[in-house]
Amino acid sequence: MRITVFGAAGNAGSRVVTEALSRGHEVTAVVRNQARFAELHPEATHRTGDAENPDHVAELSAGQDVVVNATRPAPGREREHPAITRSLLSGLARTDAVRLIVIGGAGSLTVPGTEGRLAIDDPRYVPAAWRHIAAASNAQYEALHTADTRVAWTYLSPSALFEPGVRTGEFRLGKDELLVDADGDSSISMEDLAVALLDEAESPAHHRARFTVGY
Repeated sequence: MRITVFGAAGNAGSRVVTEALSRGHEVTAVVRNQARFAELHPEATHRTGDAENPDHVAELSAGQDVVVNATRPAPGREREHPAITRSLLSGLARTDAVRLIVIGGAGSLTVPGTEGRLAIDDPRYVPAAWRHIAAASNAQYEALHTADTRVAWTYLSPSALFEPGVRTGEFRLGKDELLVDADGDSSISMEDLAVALLDEAESPAHHRARFTVGY
């Protein structure tokens, strides 16, 4: 497959690029600034572009099979999350059947055993310091979920603790409920999320829907 990854130099994006290349896919790694090319995987095609610009999205997605949004706004710029989602949908609508997979957040997942309480409202999973980005991710999901679009999209929510780790290839999949272990912890490594994302890219199972991944 031909895959474009926006936010390819970030923690999650770089792991998606690495996983995709390891499976033999052709990857276009996109960053906003050419100065970050040195941070990108040498086997990927390096391009500059802004996911918040529909023209850039359309150009960088032409002829591709899948576009991955792994962008994450800097503190204070959280409003960019839903804006980027709308830009991606607008740009991809100009292409021929390019699918979109968005790496989102866990805040809009419901917490098991709480009668529908959202993770963003449970400090066990979203501490106060994370609420700004969690709220932005919730707005990102809402922008995607309510969009009137022909673009085939999938939203991938990580577990509450989402950080660099190891690739185990062993995890669980869910839909709209936070995945927790026997101790009530919710976690997934960025490496294993990349595995789940590429599995979805290769064998689509969540058409215009959200799924989550966790241990």
